[in-house]
Amino acid sequence: MVAFPQAKTSPIVHQALLEDRAWEDGTTLALVAETKLARGRIVAKEDGYLAGCAFAEQAFRSLDPEVVLHWRCQDGARLNSGQVILDCQGKARALLSAERTALNFLQQLSGVATMTAQAVEAAGSVAVLDTRKTVPGLRDAQKLGVRAGGGVNHRRDLADQWLLKENHFALSGRSFGETVELALEKADGVAVGVEVVDFEQARTAIVAGADFVLLDNFKDAELAEVVSRLRELYPDAVLEVSGGYGLHNLAGLRQVGLDRVSVGALTHSAPALDLSFLLETVEAGEDQTAHSGMNQAP
Repeated sequence: MVAFPQAKTSPIVHQALLEDRAWEDGTTLALVAETKLARGRIVAKEDGYLAGCAFAEQAFRSLDPEVVLHWRCQDGARLNSGQVILDCQGKARALLSAERTALNFLQQLSGVATMTAQAVEAAGSVAVLDTRKTVPGLRDAQKLGVRAGGGVNHRRDLADQWLLKENHFALSGRSFGETVELALEKADGVAVGVEVVDFEQARTAIVAGADFVLLDNFKDAELAEVVSRLRELYPDAVLEVSGGYGLHNLAGLRQVGLDRVSVGALTHSAPALDLSFLLETVEAGEDQTAHSGMNQAP
């Protein structure tokens, strides 16, 4: 499983359960006996890659700490349509009330992982990175999905790394070169990247000592020419490209000579993976674990 600390998982899942008012599930409370047990399974309804197991598990355990969960596969696993992902058994009320929250996390993050895996395959040796274009509140979760799909996490936040962009240059009151030099002087060991729009800006940033340059919104022919010139002069420079890249055009970067590409679509446009959750009653006399009522909201 792709590592994700429970300390980060719990508050995200708890907020999602509160949003769904899972402890006030009127339909379930009215129709399902408090003592009833159920078993269920989550099944993939299409091919893809799995991510979000820790979040789904936390959703179920928040309502039933004694729920029995058997994961058939873990984050990063390749899924085939019809494949069983999870077998579970526990309080029927808890399984019903946590169902949508658990599936929301699994489907959304598995969608991210699936698109990332497709992007990684398309890009070949060019590393595929995510961006900060994430769903508010779900950045760490979505970045887990990217890792599960074989992608690489870019900077997590504004403090993790510095990235000088168009608006920084517009507001700094200094020339391009002076702005880069000032940022490098003040960064105090933090990695600094510089977004550039032409060869001269890229050259200036590299000579100044930028950790990487981000070639933004270049046309294909111009990109190939600029990268070729930069590679000849600065073979060790870290060259990244961004701007409109997705599954439709990543393959075109394979022979350009880039180190990496950042793809915002991984987290803002990945379609959810289709999964289903099927439940049935555990009949009297079957193997059961003692359960009382559904957990109360903390």
